[in-house]
Amino acid sequence: MAITYTWSISNMQHEISDGAVITAHWYCLGTDADLISARSYGTTSYTPDPSAAGFIPYDDLTEEIVLGWVHGSVDKDATESAIAAKIDAIANPTTADGVPWAA
Repeated sequence: MAITYTWSISNMQHEISDGAVITAHWYCLGTDADLISARSYGTTSYTPDPSAAGFIPYDDLTEEIVLGWVHGSVDKDATESAIAAKIDAIANPTTADGVPWAA
C-alpha cells in the first residue's frame, strides 16, 4: 500500500520582541492510492537563544526550516507508521456497527 505523506506547519507561537519561535503546531496527512487518509497532529516546543549563531527569527523562517526542527523532535518514521496503521484499519475493518434487522 503506497501512502503519500504531507507534513505541514499549521501555526507557530513566537516572541514579538525578538522573533523567537517557542512552539510549532504540525500535522502529517497520509493518503493512499484509494484516497483513504488519516492524520497525526502535534506540538513541539523550543527555547531559542536569539544571540546564538544560526538563530533564525520568525520573519525569516520557511515551512521547510520549521519542519526540519519538528523532524528533529518527533519520530518521523513512527508517526508515519502510525498513520499507515490507521489507514490500514479503515481499509480493512475488523468490526462493524449496526443491527441485523435494519438492513
